[in-house]
Amino acid sequence: MKKRLVLLGAPGSGKGTQAEMITRHFGIPVTSPGAILRREKDLGTPLGLETAEITQHGGLVPDATIVKLIEDWLRLHGAHGFVFDGFPRTAPQAESLNEILARHRTPLDLAIWLDVSEQTVADRIAGRLQCRSCGFVTSVTSGNFSERPVCPYCEGPLVRRNDDDASVLQTRLKEYHAKTEPLAKFYDKSGALHRIDGNRDRETVFKDISRLIESK
Repeated sequence: MKKRLVLLGAPGSGKGTQAEMITRHFGIPVTSPGAILRREKDLGTPLGLETAEITQHGGLVPDATIVKLIEDWLRLHGAHGFVFDGFPRTAPQAESLNEILARHRTPLDLAIWLDVSEQTVADRIAGRLQCRSCGFVTSVTSGNFSERPVCPYCEGPLVRRNDDDASVLQTRLKEYHAKTEPLAKFYDKSGALHRIDGNRDRETVFKDISRLIESK
């Protein structure tokens, strides 16, 4: 079974949803730079407050900061594999991750790219909700969450993310096209890249991802 994965794609491509489904089904630990930084913000740390200001305006947190947080997380939680949701996002981050994994002698198994249209992105972002406590991602139209916005797993509040504002989304998409899309070539060269149509429903997408994880 493949246990060292990165999930890549545009904002709203379903990375968070699929990461959550992977960890619940396969038991592989999952995290994202966003989840780590939101925890820092909730704790009121200087790093959390500083980076929250950046992300609220659609900007990207400096690579050095993200890489350090990821390496710290791997040291504590990565012994049994990992799923990174939306990391790496730039070529320097990808190179740094390779260096970290080489030091630990744990090479990457899969780089799964969720391909989606800009219309899909816009539709999903408009109704996206995220648990403030555990990071579970869903939508207003799923499970009557519009009537009772409470996480089904931890009872935390389901809220709209600050960076899901329409104007902020445009900034994030520009950053994605300029800095993240080139990673497709980076991972294609190593043979780790697998593209999946992310426009479909979450269960269908998850079946394709599961086959990749279970493949020899």
